[in-house]
Amino acid sequence: MNDLIKIDFIEKKELLIVVFLIFGILTFATILFFVIGKLKPNANLTELKSRTKSWWVMATIFVGATLINTTISYIAIGLLSFMAFRELYSVLGFRQSDRRAIFWAFIAIPIQYYLAFIGWYGAYIIFIPIVMFLFLPLRLVLKGDTTGIIKSMASLHWILMLTVFGISHMAYLLSLPEIEGFSSGGRGLLLFLVFLTEINDVMQFTWGKLVGKHKIIPKVSPNKTWEGFIGGVISTTIIGYFLGFLTPLSTGHLIFVSFMIAISGFFGDIVMSSIKRDIGVKDMGNSIPGHGGVLDRIDSLAYTAPVFFHLVYYIAY
Repeated sequence: MNDLIKIDFIEKKELLIVVFLIFGILTFATILFFVIGKLKPNANLTELKSRTKSWWVMATIFVGATLINTTISYIAIGLLSFMAFRELYSVLGFRQSDRRAIFWAFIAIPIQYYLAFIGWYGAYIIFIPIVMFLFLPLRLVLKGDTTGIIKSMASLHWILMLTVFGISHMAYLLSLPEIEGFSSGGRGLLLFLVFLTEINDVMQFTWGKLVGKHKIIPKVSPNKTWEGFIGGVISTTIIGYFLGFLTPLSTGHLIFVSFMIAISGFFGDIVMSSIKRDIGVKDMGNSIPGHGGVLDRIDSLAYTAPVFFHLVYYIAY
C-alpha cells in the first residue's frame, strides 16, 4: 500500500506551488462565473460553467495520478491515448477489411506504454514509427482487399502516431533518469508540459477575444487571429519562465522551450481543426462536457509532448 500511495510530493514545495496554482485558477474562475451570473442573470455562461466543471474533474484526476502514484499516471495517459485513438479512427471511415489491422493498432497502445514504463528508450522510440509502420500495411495486404488500401495504410499509421506515439512522450517523462539537484524530476516536467500547453490554449483564446482582428487561416479555424496567436505565445513564454523551477533548464533554454511549446501547441490545434472540417464535425466526441471529446482536449498535447520531450532530452539528459 505504501508503494501504491506515495505522498512525498508534500515535501516538494515546487510541485505544491503548481498544484495550488492550478486549483487557485479554477477556484477564481468558478467564483467569477458565479458572481457574473448573479450580477447579469441573462448572461450566457452555460458553456463556460460547463467547461470549468470539467476542468475541475480533469485537474483532480491528473494531479492526483501524477503526484500520488506515477504508475497510475502511465495507465491514465495510456487510457487517454486509447480514447483519442478510438475517437479518431471511428470517424475516418475505415473499411470492413481493416478491422484486423485496427485490432493490432489497439494492441500497440499498451506495448508502447510498457516500453515507456520500463524506460527502454531504444525500443520505445522505434516501435510505432518503424515496427508498426512496417507491420500494419502487411496486415492490411494479407486481407487481400486492395481497393482503398493506400488510404487505410496512411490513415491508420498517422492516427497511431498522433494519438499514441505523440501522447506517450508525456509518460516517458516520468521514466527519465534523475538529475542531481533537480528534485521535481519527471513529475515536475509533466506538470510543466501540461500546464503550459493548456494555459497556452487559454491565453490564445483570451487574447483573440480581447484584441483579435486579423485572421490567420480562416478556412481552417475562423477564430484564430494573429493577435491571439502572438499574445498567447508571449504570455505562455513568460509563464513558462516563472515555472522554470519545475525543469532542469537554464534561463535561455527555458525561454526557448516555453516558446516552442506555445508554437507547437498552436500547430496541433489547427491540424485537428482541419481534420474536423474535412469530416464535417464540430467536436470529436462528447465525453467531456463543454470541451467535446478527449481528442479535442489533448490535440495540442499531441504536438507539444514530443517537441518538449526531445528538447529537454537533448538539452538536459
